[in-house]
Amino acid sequence: MSVVFVTATGTDIGKTFVTAGVIRHIRASGGAIAAVKPIVSGFDPHAWQDSDPAVLLAALGRPATLEEVERIAPWRFKAPLSPDMAGRREGRTIQFRDVVEFCRNAAAAQRGLLLIEGVGGIMVPLDERRTVLDLMSVLRAPVILVAGSYVGTISHTLTALEVMARRNLDIAAVVVSESEGSAASLEETAAAIAQFADAIDLIALPRLATATSEHAAFAQIAGLISGSF
Repeated sequence: MSVVFVTATGTDIGKTFVTAGVIRHIRASGGAIAAVKPIVSGFDPHAWQDSDPAVLLAALGRPATLEEVERIAPWRFKAPLSPDMAGRREGRTIQFRDVVEFCRNAAAAQRGLLLIEGVGGIMVPLDERRTVLDLMSVLRAPVILVAGSYVGTISHTLTALEVMARRNLDIAAVVVSESEGSAASLEETAAAIAQFADAIDLIALPRLATATSEHAAFAQIAGLISGSF
């Protein structure tokens, strides 16, 4: 059993897209893989078919039912806000230890690779005291950091890497997922980040219509994950 945590520099950067692409590539290669997204914000129970957990289920080849969504994403909030803020609107709070236990149980039940997709960016609050970074620090799994190619992403990405380095987290790879309409090219952005990223493996992912298993970037990511264990 191996575990990789997928996080990002912010929200709507491409975590689910990258996670789904890696899932499809590993499945196509005959590998065993599972995925969970424990916490979801902006979840519409009337349109759950379009949710991030449903995307992961489709990539996994599992039935896209509400029950399956609930199984891989136990903490779901309607408001598209940080989990602590969204939870307060619903009169609910996340018990951090329960999230940790859920992740560990999911890892123990998986014979191959487990991908744990985080919520939002690395410093998104989960409750009054803990963030996604705290969850990653407790789980101690290698991390894939997904960044965009928008103007400003260089600072955001390098800041995220610095913060994770202070927690001694193992960065398996940085994936620069191409942002729509950016003034900077994907290649320029990836090269600028790599220049300051202390030899961390970096993959540039062009904007794609779907997270196809055949794209070379997903094969690269899967290879780097395998080398992290």
